[in-house]
Amino acid sequence: MPRARKGNALRKGGQRRGGGARSSTQADSGSSEDEAASEARSTTSDCPSLLSTTAEDGLGGEAVDEQSQQESLEEKLRDCVDCLTDKSAKTRQGALESLRLALTSRLLPDFLLERSLTLADALEKCLKKGKGEEQALAAAVLGLLCVQLGPGPKGEELFHSLQPLLMSVLTDSTASPAARLHPSFVFQQCASALGLGCYVAATDVQDLVSCLACLEGVFSWSYGTSTAAVVPASLHGLLCAALQAWALLLTICPSTHISHILDRQLPRLPQLLSSDSVNLRIAAGEAIALLFELARDLEEDFVYEDIEALCGALRTLATDSNKYRAKNDRRRQRSIFRAVLHFVEGGECEEETIRFGLEVLCIDSWARHRIYTAFKDVLGSGMHYHLQNNDLLRDIFGLGPVLVLDAAALKACKISRFEKHLYNAAAFKARTKARSRARDKRADVL
Repeated sequence: MPRARKGNALRKGGQRRGGGARSSTQADSGSSEDEAASEARSTTSDCPSLLSTTAEDGLGGEAVDEQSQQESLEEKLRDCVDCLTDKSAKTRQGALESLRLALTSRLLPDFLLERSLTLADALEKCLKKGKGEEQALAAAVLGLLCVQLGPGPKGEELFHSLQPLLMSVLTDSTASPAARLHPSFVFQQCASALGLGCYVAATDVQDLVSCLACLEGVFSWSYGTSTAAVVPASLHGLLCAALQAWALLLTICPSTHISHILDRQLPRLPQLLSSDSVNLRIAAGEAIALLFELARDLEEDFVYEDIEALCGALRTLATDSNKYRAKNDRRRQRSIFRAVLHFVEGGECEEETIRFGLEVLCIDSWARHRIYTAFKDVLGSGMHYHLQNNDLLRDIFGLGPVLVLDAAALKACKISRFEKHLYNAAAFKARTKARSRARDKRADVL
């Protein structure tokens, strides 16, 4: 499948519906570091750490020689690549973590192009011979490499070299829990890497179909039970990752295949809405909304036979107030399922605005929502940086060429720490006053 057709299909799918029932603006926070990065393990190995090198420097203030900083980073990365073949598992694991941090926060296409074969061989060995965390990190780095290399020949070669291995690991996930060779979090990373790699680098429709079938076989494993709630909790993360990767690939799936997928999966996916895992319930709800969106693209007056039962299940989740669920889980679930229910009943997709730098990205369809979330999950706090500078993401979301801004423009759009403190203090004061007026006054009466 040519890349140009993918980009056009995505842009077309993303601009289908401009109006939404509700509009929410997501500020350019960038405040929360990637969870895995914040919990990076200290290691006594010889592999250099990139935590300080990959941290973003201020746009103003202390001037840092960008060229020397890039050279220093690449020198440390070369050492990390060498450490991937070290005999010590701890050293290899530290090297993979450092590579993951660097690839999320910087663009390094030239450096990676020169070492794509070396990295592919090293990652294959880590996936085959490593254990636990090392395998999960290797799969995560593979997904990031696909994002960095893009849809060119090198990215395609990297994906084709490791696609069979990822699929074999996921095929093992259908075995009994006692017979599985890898921990559940390894399966999750492999499912995400397979979906993202296929989305970015696969050019053959047959590759897309085989990846869809593999991922579908993983989350469809739960259909054999009387209810999804009895699926072991250890497999919830795997089922969620496989379902999300499968939904990502649906956004580039040819229309000739969509109709078969609708007939096969739309009547069965509601089973996952009864899962004990809030993440799996949400992933199933978003996948159902995406299937309805694709179905209406194929047939404008599409009608689902069992719509009443489906809307009843969605309405229950949209108004769930069970106290045994965590408050944040209830709030997130209700918000998402209200949007899913509104869309399934015939409404428009709710619009979300993402602000990064001086630009704005509009998420106005379930296809764009799934694509954005997939890249955000792998890039973490580096998502805004890649939206600004990565040609692949800018092409996918139709953002045009990278904006070239001079130092004065960059400094003008950056808020100083003192101004940010004043803004937060004023917002806190206004919020406290607003809440005070709404508080219960019965204490004063008594």
